Amino acid sequence: MRTSPALRRLVPAIAIGALVLAACGSDDDASSSSDAPAGTDASGGTGAASGDGDCAATIDDGVLTIATGEPAFYPWVIDDAPESGEGYESAVAFAVAAEMGYDADSVVWVRTTFDEAIQPGAKNFDLNLQQYTITPERQENIDFSLPYYTSNQAIVGLEGSAAEGATTIADLKAVKFGAQAGTTSLAFITDVIQPDQEPFVYDDNVGAKAALDANQIDAAVFDVPTAVYVSEFEIEGSSVIGQFPADAGGTTDSFGIVLEKDSPLTGCVDAAITAITDNGDLDALASEWLSDYESLPVITVD
Repeated sequence: MRTSPALRRLVPAIAIGALVLAACGSDDDASSSSDAPAGTDASGGTGAASGDGDCAATIDDGVLTIATGEPAFYPWVIDDAPESGEGYESAVAFAVAAEMGYDADSVVWVRTTFDEAIQPGAKNFDLNLQQYTITPERQENIDFSLPYYTSNQAIVGLEGSAAEGATTIADLKAVKFGAQAGTTSLAFITDVIQPDQEPFVYDDNVGAKAALDANQIDAAVFDVPTAVYVSEFEIEGSSVIGQFPADAGGTTDSFGIVLEKDSPLTGCVDAAITAITDNGDLDALASEWLSDYESLPVITVD
């Protein structure tokens, strides 16, 4: 669905550091005024954000190929148009690209499913942002960047369902849950909540949301910003039942950018994330695009 400009300016979901409400650095500022190719400085070496990597070692020379989901959702990408730079992950991607020496015209977007991007093997992208939680199991197949966002898990439930009014894990045992396959949200349902019946599993969040909207399940589990948006703007009659505390069975998700295993770009991306964290741009983007969850109720595990 399309959102009004007012809905695009929500307060931050989490402070990645102390919030600095400064304007994000432009692509023009990050690129050299010389004729050096994208990803290099004027002397032909990698840019300031190279770290231990090679910022020019992309799959297509002079171009940085970035992947997201099909479709990609608010607040991560606005109107399924990552090339616009609107939405948190789209904006972060362009900020990272700029630090690596690639202006907006040198960024190409492609689409992948959630699962295929984290399977072993060659990739059709240089970077991929789809709210991938950094886990040791996934790191066996792919590289992760440093985290660019941290979020808790939350439950969206229907009015009058078995999930309504739940304040503890024990209150959720009879709930009919659903979640996207291969996600930490699904793992949280099975490993931490451990409901009486097996959760319904969907190929993507579209399927989980459709099932919830059709009253086929009582509740679904998402990261907090997604949960807030789903309940407020997508599924009538639903609400965020609660979020889980950060220490609840490892429910805090640290999102990292996915790269091919042993990618020469990994050090460059880490250096870029460090740079936009240190200069306040990452906090500014969180402030611009993500929703406040501080007032959400907390579901206790004990």
